[in-house]
Amino acid sequence: MKISKLLIVFLSIPIIISCEDHLDVVPEDNVASNTVFGSLVTIDGAMVGVYSLNQSGDLNGNPQLMGDFMADDVKFVGSFPSLQEIRDYETLATNASIDNIWFDAYQLIGAANNIIANLPEVSAEDVVGLTEGTKTQLVGEAKFLRGLTYLTLVNLFAQPYQFSDGTNLGVPLVSEPFEGGDISDFQNERSTVNEVHSFIEQDLMDAVAALPETNGVRATSGAAKALLARLYLYREQWDQAADMANQVITSGVYTLASDYDFYDDNPESAENIFVAVNTPTDGPQESTGSDEVYVNFYNPAPGGRGDAPFSQDLIDAFAAEPGDRRFDELSQAATDAGGNDTFFTTKYPDVVNNASDGMILRITEMYLIRAEANLRNNTNVGDSPENDINLLRGRAGLPDLQMTIALDDILNERRKELCFEGHRRMDLLRNGLNLRPGGGAESAPGANKVIFPIVDDEINNNPNITQNPGNF
Repeated sequence: MKISKLLIVFLSIPIIISCEDHLDVVPEDNVASNTVFGSLVTIDGAMVGVYSLNQSGDLNGNPQLMGDFMADDVKFVGSFPSLQEIRDYETLATNASIDNIWFDAYQLIGAANNIIANLPEVSAEDVVGLTEGTKTQLVGEAKFLRGLTYLTLVNLFAQPYQFSDGTNLGVPLVSEPFEGGDISDFQNERSTVNEVHSFIEQDLMDAVAALPETNGVRATSGAAKALLARLYLYREQWDQAADMANQVITSGVYTLASDYDFYDDNPESAENIFVAVNTPTDGPQESTGSDEVYVNFYNPAPGGRGDAPFSQDLIDAFAAEPGDRRFDELSQAATDAGGNDTFFTTKYPDVVNNASDGMILRITEMYLIRAEANLRNNTNVGDSPENDINLLRGRAGLPDLQMTIALDDILNERRKELCFEGHRRMDLLRNGLNLRPGGGAESAPGANKVIFPIVDDEINNNPNITQNPGNF
């Protein structure tokens, strides 16, 4: 009998795969569950395995790319049929690209669940070097990555909170590892968006309490707060969004970089809060990791595919204010895969080593969240919206906005600052705006294909799952 891809994760032994050198641990392959928690090395190796799963191009790479070209930042000219379907709002439940996202997400969730459920039960007396503090921190890291992954899933496979105040269906919640028993316990119906968001919120609040302020390239309390700020912004909880963003800004751990070199394989820049770190020695991830997605699609030949250039609409947005360093310094003129003269981003430049890092959270987004939340809430938590936006404009070489800032000004700054980092689709949908200018009903908020269908494997093998409207 064929088993759904969601269930494969929970029917397998804990997955521990290789990861990049920055984490300073080489995890072992195919380690049995009773061995995983038998030493500090294998315990940390299990956690490194979750980070390695987060490097997957299907979790950090393709979702950002799709968020760009489903909206109006990227003109996708590539030849992959599964990506063309998504670009054209014709995505089928059998689409291989979304199937991979679903599978990889629940694979990571299963690996995180294994740590979250089992590590607290391990006696520190039985494992040399293991302390209660280490156990707490590792569980916090697993909860952060689980929360991050659930937010990716619910953003892609469910209409946003604004569609029906979050009462619409989200994705299945699985919070326990499969350790024998009834398989039907893991054939879950979809929880509502509100329920998924509440689960994410609790994971991140737990992570805030468990994680240190600094932790190398691993998750920190600041990363958990930053992701909470994003979640609250998406839910229109303006007080909480402004407060969390302000806590990150005022923590003293992160600062705005003076220039844009932090994109150039520099994960330890104080600009960055959390990134998908890629190195030339990632091993098995090398052919499928996020670095391959960013390098191949966002770079022209030679070196890349030239499939994801600037859209004309984004070029026009930058042209409206000449001299913007975010265009002048972070774009290159080149020919795309269709033979058109256009521009490409240079945010992912390492085409030699395939080691460009994926941007997940950075301090600039916190200023943008604080500005928007304060504007909508008529507050000045931390600073005024005008000061926050003009601070970012100053770094970009643009003059201050002299008039009272409007929501459109903030959304425009979000677009120009965060383009090619995967934010545009959600920014448009949550604000009731079409994904593309003149895109028609198919790209309008609430349209069936602005979100993905639940994948065919899950529909066929989970009797409790409900498909999204407009999919068969």
